[in-house]
Amino acid sequence: MTETLTSQSVVLTDAAAAKVAALLAAEAKEGESLALRVAVHPGGCAGLRYELYFDDESQADDVETFFGDVKVVVDRMSAPYLAGATIDFADTIQRQGFTIDNPNATNSCACGDSFS
Repeated sequence: MTETLTSQSVVLTDAAAAKVAALLAAEAKEGESLALRVAVHPGGCAGLRYELYFDDESQADDVETFFGDVKVVVDRMSAPYLAGATIDFADTIQRQGFTIDNPNATNSCACGDSFS
């Protein structure tokens, strides 16, 4: 079950949180504290591109949300673009990987990698 939900945060489904936790456990070095950073950058065919990566640093103005042991951070500039977005993970024969359902996206490219 998710914790700490606000309209300003990104939401991880239980499946996404479990996958991120497994990846963090495999990725983190001893004593290192990593978070999933979700950001938006200019690029892609629709204008803005999502970026997800593990980060060991937090900024003072990051929006932080916890899903069990998984910490998700979003920078101040990306937060308005990602408010209310849901990140899911699927591992089926038809689809594998993370997907982002973003209510702020008015247009997206065919590959689903960028939005506007």
